[in-house]
Amino acid sequence: MAKLAFLGLGVMGFPMAGHLAAKGHEVTVFNRTAAKAAAWAKKHGGRAAVTPAEAAAGAEFVMACVGNDDDLRAICTGAEGAFAGMATGTVFVDHTTVSAMVTRELSAEARAAGIGYVDAPVSGGQAGAENGVLSIMCGGAQADFDRAEPVMAAYARICRRLGESGAGQLAKMVNQICIAGLLQGLAEGLHFAEKAGLDGRALVEVISQGAAGSWQMANRHATMIDDRYDFGFAVDWMRKDLGICLQEANNNGASLPVTALVDQFYKDVQKLGGGRFDTSSLIRRLRALEA
Repeated sequence: MAKLAFLGLGVMGFPMAGHLAAKGHEVTVFNRTAAKAAAWAKKHGGRAAVTPAEAAAGAEFVMACVGNDDDLRAICTGAEGAFAGMATGTVFVDHTTVSAMVTRELSAEARAAGIGYVDAPVSGGQAGAENGVLSIMCGGAQADFDRAEPVMAAYARICRRLGESGAGQLAKMVNQICIAGLLQGLAEGLHFAEKAGLDGRALVEVISQGAAGSWQMANRHATMIDDRYDFGFAVDWMRKDLGICLQEANNNGASLPVTALVDQFYKDVQKLGGGRFDTSSLIRRLRALEA
């Protein structure tokens, strides 16, 4: 068992840190909203810290799951940042979905201070975090990953290193690119079924067993049919992620026409007041076009 810090207690971080405590690790948490850190400590028996540096002091591993590039820089750097509290030979594990650029920047800063750094974005949504079955895509030095992987196992279904620093974030971009296209296809298919007078649930029962089947179809078709969108990753966050994908594609020359189009469709959902809807809400846009 290890002494750990966990920074960021949103819908993902709160249960992830809980799994670490349940495994017997000694966990200190930090959250920008102190009341949430206090609530976590009360529920799981750990300790709440006032700053990232305080949370990281004495920890063998510091895990983070915050919002974006700026949030990550804020908790890592400066006099009150995690790096200031971490000792030589410890490892920072970032579960935030951020740009490969900020990952490489912070990884270099960590290495200069003698700190290991693993970029480890996750997929599986709130349910995956709560059930401890996330997919984790990692980048960084092999030795750092080998040390951190048994700790991440507390909330992972699968955890793989895909290359050097930034590789985890690049893999997460592929994940989001694939999800965007799948969800738009599912939204169009269900919308077509509605217009054709088909029973959507009966239809999915059949086609999900063939080549059209996917996790999104199995887990989101019913709520999409019912026009309910409070089941996971929000549109606002998806647009942040797709923006990262499109920027990286601009840098590396990849062509992402479908991703760019779906990003604009999510912008339409935001205009409908659906920024906090989950990502399956693309069908709401199609229905609104006919209103």
